Amino acid sequence: MPHSHVHATHPDLIKRLKRAEGHLRHVIGMIEGGQPCLDIARQLAAVESAVTGAKRVLIHDHIDHCLVHGNGGTLAEMKALTKLL
Repeated sequence: MPHSHVHATHPDLIKRLKRAEGHLRHVIGMIEGGQPCLDIARQLAAVESAVTGAKRVLIHDHIDHCLVHGNGGTLAEMKALTKLL
């Protein structure tokens, strides 16, 4: 079982993702309500941007705390992380 670790950015990430989750629910409601596709696509782009931003913060934080400061991590992990950016 992997060890649990919490970084200083995790509470902010949780807030960001919960906000994106609520926004995504709104988008689902827009689809169910028959809203125009252009409006839905714009809102989906906003959700996508929010999730991408959260992912970027998480990965940069992990690189800084786990790889750079020697708290675990390997070159293979670094390569895998860069593919996700």
